[in-house]
Amino acid sequence: MRKPALALLASLTAVLIAVTVAFAQATPGLVTVASPTGNTPQNHQNEPAVAMDANSPNILIAGSNDFIDEQACPQPLAVNNGTCLDRATGVGVSGDYFSFDSGHSWIQPAYTGWTTAACDPATPCKGSKGPIHTLPWYFENQLVSFGDPAVAFGPMPDSNGGFSWTNGTRAYYANLTTAFSTQVEFSFPNPVFNGVVGVAVSRLDNPTSSSILDKSSWKPPVIVSSRQGQTSFQDKEQIWADNASSSPFFGHAYICSNDFRSNGSHKNGNAPTPVLAFHSADGGATWTKVQVTSAQTNNNPNTPNSFGYSGCTLRTDSNGVVYLFAERFTSPVVAGLPTHSNQVMFKSFDGGNHWTKEQVINSVTDPCNFIDPVYGRCVMDGYSGARTDLAASPSVSIANGAPMGTGATNEIVDAWADATDGLNHEKTLFSFSADAGNSWSTPAGVSLAGDRPLYSAPAISPDGSKAYVVYEADTAPWAGSDFTSPRPYHGVFLSSVIDSSGAPTGWSTEYNEPTTGDLRATYPGHDLYQERVGDYIYAAASNDYGVGVWASAANAAVCDPIQSYRAASFAQGSHALPAPWPLTDCPSTFGNVDIMSATTAP
Repeated sequence: MRKPALALLASLTAVLIAVTVAFAQATPGLVTVASPTGNTPQNHQNEPAVAMDANSPNILIAGSNDFIDEQACPQPLAVNNGTCLDRATGVGVSGDYFSFDSGHSWIQPAYTGWTTAACDPATPCKGSKGPIHTLPWYFENQLVSFGDPAVAFGPMPDSNGGFSWTNGTRAYYANLTTAFSTQVEFSFPNPVFNGVVGVAVSRLDNPTSSSILDKSSWKPPVIVSSRQGQTSFQDKEQIWADNASSSPFFGHAYICSNDFRSNGSHKNGNAPTPVLAFHSADGGATWTKVQVTSAQTNNNPNTPNSFGYSGCTLRTDSNGVVYLFAERFTSPVVAGLPTHSNQVMFKSFDGGNHWTKEQVINSVTDPCNFIDPVYGRCVMDGYSGARTDLAASPSVSIANGAPMGTGATNEIVDAWADATDGLNHEKTLFSFSADAGNSWSTPAGVSLAGDRPLYSAPAISPDGSKAYVVYEADTAPWAGSDFTSPRPYHGVFLSSVIDSSGAPTGWSTEYNEPTTGDLRATYPGHDLYQERVGDYIYAAASNDYGVGVWASAANAAVCDPIQSYRAASFAQGSHALPAPWPLTDCPSTFGNVDIMSATTAP
């Protein structure tokens, strides 16, 4: 949820691949089906993730930061603090969703847990046990599901610990977690586990449309990062399960995260921040931690880890090699804006026990020419805008031949949003490797003309025959301090056939969101000044179809009093309290960001 304050990234020469604007072939779907359209912030989601069951590709799991269980915006918080969220209540925000028809329709289960949804918005309240639409068993284990969703599917272990697809399928959902009993967002020390914010993983076996509705189908969350310092703040974790039975480590699960140390409140972007890798050989019941990078950071852009790492992701090939990717940031203090940094790759050949030294795979330029003076983050559409901290971080997929590993090309594809061509000329770049990451193609632009992507993600079919890219984009130039003009925004899903060399042969537009949203209609819940649509999006693919998820603002309404508040806050350089109360001063759909999907499945 929280990222390095000034994540800024690096330059390269982009070669444009033609994108064909065709009639939409993909079918859209609403993922967050239980979300209300009004009662902000209950109507808001961001940071969606999606995974596909390689053994039954019609089954999908998705996650997002979902505020559906929160109290409708409390008036005192809004007016006096400029926020609609009281994070000290212990309400979880990790929404879970399933599809059993390849992404055409979705189910958002209801369980029991801790909620403030029924509280009177006239005053803040601490909540009670009741119906929830987020991950279960956190409250019962003195925990809070704290978002940053990461999802995966793998095989189930048998009673002897052996993995086979005949045992069934296990769904994994990793997310950040805090202690419920503290009742304070970043209190110290944590009485439940070491650290301020940790990583937990939930698991559910053999999901069906009926079993996912049963709370008991979920296993209790496991604290993955239990061996960490008391001041550690884990962030932007990612999970993967080795899903190709040809692999000697078939069934092993992997998580990466970024460990912000000596930084309980997570205020400094360049605090000691090593990349951690966790691995499990028993279906996620226990985890072993390995520190992959040094914790040392500084403000010298000429040193390898001058501003730390973040935006990690990992995948496996058909031979069981684990690939871990991250962004190595350059200091904006020394290098200025936009900063030129690097995407880096690490490999493990022994199931995550040891990792190679980093290899630079791409130089990138972050889509950030401006830092918002009120909340100190990279913004691309205008001041008070939607942040782009992790826009140029790597998002990858590997053609590993899952579920059996047969026919694998092991091609690796990478996509990200990049600003190498300058302000108002940002694009999604795509690069691939056909030789296990040893060399990479020249990054090529794949986004539609006029689009300025904020976040992007690729997927490649297990047999390497087709690639997909999903992105969400601003479609207007930098607005600066203009708070009255529209800031249009939409989601796009693309595909391309892959030739024998691994190169895409030409991108077709599978889906172009027909109703353009307005970024000014969004906010993250905890700050009415900011816009927010996420920090990442995801895609997945089988040999037969592809699916992508993004945060849509198509059904969110702009609130003029909020825009006036944002303008006044920008003018004085801090929150211009008192702020409006959205429940009375705004249209009912203000903040109504939905998670949408697009699938090419028939």
